Amino acid sequence: MLKTFSLMAATALLGAFVTAAPAHAADAPACPVTLNHQFPRLQDEKPQSLCQYSGKVLLVVNTASYCGFTPQYQGLEALYARYRDRGLVVLGFPSNDFAQEGGDNKQIADFCENTYGVKFPMFAKSTVRGAQANGLYRQLAQATGRQPLWNFHKYLVGRDGRVIASYTSMTKPDDAELVRDIEKQLGAR
Repeated sequence: MLKTFSLMAATALLGAFVTAAPAHAADAPACPVTLNHQFPRLQDEKPQSLCQYSGKVLLVVNTASYCGFTPQYQGLEALYARYRDRGLVVLGFPSNDFAQEGGDNKQIADFCENTYGVKFPMFAKSTVRGAQANGLYRQLAQATGRQPLWNFHKYLVGRDGRVIASYTSMTKPDDAELVRDIEKQLGAR
């Protein structure tokens, strides 16, 4: 009788745990295919899953330290600070595809923080165009029909992981159309 009671109690406990687990997991947004990538963080090269940004509105930007558009870091940081509490995350991807990012990851991180006070997530230097582009950038280019033509090209990704739009380097972070598109996505649920 004691064995039966213990087995029944153990089964009930296990059943409660198994039943509770899916409900908790359901609270977290599923990771869309677009975000199902992992990249080393710029500052320390620790692997980071982009799935952590599921349910957020993303502005994905390829960056470079020695470009005429480099001052856009300041505007990107201002945009991130203004909208992050509403769900916007700016993701920076340094690249030397246009021969304007010569430093290693530590040098790039120091430059971004010390020169522009960048706090938005930045990832290790990678390729963002052509056959060697990282997986995220291949998907972004395929979804929009546009790969970056230069540094500071921007892609807007909705909360559901759907790629919304692409913006050239000439589009500044405070551009009225870009801000309007971001606000529209932030309001969408």
